[in-house]
Amino acid sequence: MSESETRAAELSPVEEVRQAVSGFVSDFNGYRAEVERKLQQNEERMSMMDRKMRMPARTPLGSGNPGEAPHQKAFSAYLRNGDDDGLRGLEMEGKALSGAVNSDGGYLVDPQTSDRVQSVLNATASIRAIASVVQVEATSYDVLIDHSDVGAGWATENGARSESDTPQIDRITIPLHELSALPKASQRLLDDSAFDIEGWLAGRIADKFARAEAQAFVSGDGIDKPKGFLAHPAEDNQSWSWGRLGYVATGIDGGLDPEAIIDLVYALGAQYRANASFVMSSKTAGVIRKLKDADGRFLWSDGLAAGEPARLLGYPVLVAEDMPDVSSNSFAVAFGDFNAGYTVAERPDLRILRDPFSAKPHVLFYATKRVGGDVSDFAAIKLLKFGLA
Repeated sequence: MSESETRAAELSPVEEVRQAVSGFVSDFNGYRAEVERKLQQNEERMSMMDRKMRMPARTPLGSGNPGEAPHQKAFSAYLRNGDDDGLRGLEMEGKALSGAVNSDGGYLVDPQTSDRVQSVLNATASIRAIASVVQVEATSYDVLIDHSDVGAGWATENGARSESDTPQIDRITIPLHELSALPKASQRLLDDSAFDIEGWLAGRIADKFARAEAQAFVSGDGIDKPKGFLAHPAEDNQSWSWGRLGYVATGIDGGLDPEAIIDLVYALGAQYRANASFVMSSKTAGVIRKLKDADGRFLWSDGLAAGEPARLLGYPVLVAEDMPDVSSNSFAVAFGDFNAGYTVAERPDLRILRDPFSAKPHVLFYATKRVGGDVSDFAAIKLLKFGLA
């Protein structure tokens, strides 16, 4: 008999049971530890997947549209260091937003910057705020005016019908002109990654564009710029004819009687008055807001809420600083439906050309857009002349 057999024979039945139970417990504990380890791994994997599903997708470069990010990134590189490889690459790929143009045209700005400029232009105290604004792809915009109503009348079922009148159509062509701005910045500032080049550029361009547009829409001569409504000839509203703006005289040389403002309102056709606005400069507004009616009530009333325009005789007032001030025979106040009476036509694209050579150590940014404007309905705008007749 071997030694192991001898020891086994010496074990009592109780010891054999105890050893068997101890081995079973050891094996069970090992199995349980392995199961718990696998469960922990599965739980961690599921938790990670849940976090990924809940995590919002990161928008490249803060753009609202991931498809616009490549152009925005390439455009930022062009502004900061003149690297236009990205823009040219987008052009070769046929990207709709690349906008690469010839050597003197620059590049289309990214959509976010363009929207910033446009929103500022729309919010400025300019005729643009109340005029009709259209976007075109051509170099001009045509407005068709029907001077006569097509004949209409009542007729019986079997009665004879007369021929309708032939409409008299007039065409007003609004050419688009190039509007430019030339902001500049140092190269050191452009190299600073914390500097918001797009925001800075949008602000500078919008400021230059807004001031140039505002002046042109009021008094521009139409030569390489929009034609302002005051650039058209004016005549007494009693003898008004198409192609001119009708005016009402105050009867006081360089002065104003409150009744003249009432005459101005009712010189405008009823179909235009519902959407009409007054336009004047700050100095003129300071004169008019002191006027009272026969009962001692002010004709002028301030807006009841923040951002709401002041009102004169119930009509909103646009304060445009490019309007002439009160003086002898000046047309210092305009009243009309400018949405019908004045049209602003523009191309939607805004282009930038980077010039690091002309103003060293600064970098110039030549920004251009095309815009035009002119009177589109001479019956929709009336003027107040501060004169005897």
